[in-house]
Amino acid sequence: MTENIAIHWFRQDLRLSDNPALYKAASHGKVLPLFILDDGNAGDYTMGSASRLWLHHSLKSLNNSLGGNLSVYHGNPIYILDEILTRFDINAIYWNRCYEPWRIDRDKKIKDHLKKSINVESCNGSLLWEPWTIKKDDGTHYKVFSPFYRKGCLQAERPRNFIPSPSNVKYLRDNDGSVNLNQLKLLPILCWNKKLEPNWSIGEIGAHTRFQQFIKEGLSQYKDGRNLPAKPYVSRLSPYLHFGEISPNQLWHTVKSISDDKHIDHFCSELGWREFSYSQLYHNPDLPTKNLQPKFNSFPWANDSEVLRAWEKGLTGIPMVDAGMRELWQTGYMHNRIRMIVGSFLVKNLRLHWHHGERWFWETLVDADLANNSASWQWIAGCGADAAPYFRIFNPVTQGKKFDPNGSYVRRFIPEIASLPDKYLFSPWETPNHILEESGIELGNTYPNPIVDLKQSRDAALAAFQSLKQGVS
Repeated sequence: MTENIAIHWFRQDLRLSDNPALYKAASHGKVLPLFILDDGNAGDYTMGSASRLWLHHSLKSLNNSLGGNLSVYHGNPIYILDEILTRFDINAIYWNRCYEPWRIDRDKKIKDHLKKSINVESCNGSLLWEPWTIKKDDGTHYKVFSPFYRKGCLQAERPRNFIPSPSNVKYLRDNDGSVNLNQLKLLPILCWNKKLEPNWSIGEIGAHTRFQQFIKEGLSQYKDGRNLPAKPYVSRLSPYLHFGEISPNQLWHTVKSISDDKHIDHFCSELGWREFSYSQLYHNPDLPTKNLQPKFNSFPWANDSEVLRAWEKGLTGIPMVDAGMRELWQTGYMHNRIRMIVGSFLVKNLRLHWHHGERWFWETLVDADLANNSASWQWIAGCGADAAPYFRIFNPVTQGKKFDPNGSYVRRFIPEIASLPDKYLFSPWETPNHILEESGIELGNTYPNPIVDLKQSRDAALAAFQSLKQGVS
């Protein structure tokens, strides 16, 4: 007798609740849930070390939620799925769509191949609005955020309500073809992961716990408080969203049900920025590598590997920058305000190509996301859609004084200068010698001297950007 078995292919939707594709697969009664690590098709965009660490623990959590029935594989999905079909009586396969260009190309080939023999259906489990549905009146896509969100998203069909976890499902496991999770070798060889793990509760349960904590501690202060890196006012939900341990629909409708004040409106607009990034990537598949504004192709970037290394390791001698880079290295995360500061410093004060920043973030962020990462770096460099003006150069000293007024953030990540008075904490090079001596700090030894003069480097950056404006080569 023919069995009624469906495959649910988990990808960036590592959850049971509000999972449209899983819910449809569950209607078959028997589901073979699986995950395929596809490094081959990913090419240059295979996951970085921090993402692989997160994925390992997320798959472990998901497997527990499935009663140990998650089958995992490593290789080309089209061959793996073909082989599974020879051993199971599969009627259908369901998955939630991904939007990276390489995944779109791959998935189209897989769908065309499999639909000859079984039902194949993809769903939207990752975005509030599909990228191709938000258009201007003339049919083109938006290139500026505010109209994209206010005139496009908010005037479009309301985001779907979230759906419950499927019930009365018999989950099957491929005991013959799948591998052990540890065989995927996702965990970094170095002990770096031991620094990251204590900062997170990875998985669907951890995502909802984090969301409830944000509602309790941060949501009522969000609009202004989200700029204060030492305060618990940001959601820190970005990695959970990227891996699909919680859906944007769950966030959207939950906060909307609480009230509709300025903090909730701002939080929803940040979800809108995520949608905007995905729209940019969908309509510009080369967003991770190619300037959206062609004039930047002739920008006179510097090339200094030692300076880049100092930036990566948080040893620039500029405390607000170094604190951010150390937060990234120690936790796999960086506060959004700080991302703008360290990004501006890299591409404008140091005049190093934004590709360097994009690649380092890709390797070290647990929330590394191709759309968000690429769009954000193009924004800060000034070469993207709705980009920061070329003359917007974040001063890390004034930013520190404004957004970390008592120095809690800097002192947490740069303990070697924690004894400095607040007045000099963000610019140690201005500290009188006797105060440095009293604080036990020797610049160049205890903590680096600045690798660049902020004013001089700002002036040089403005001149370089101005040359583009004037068309000077």
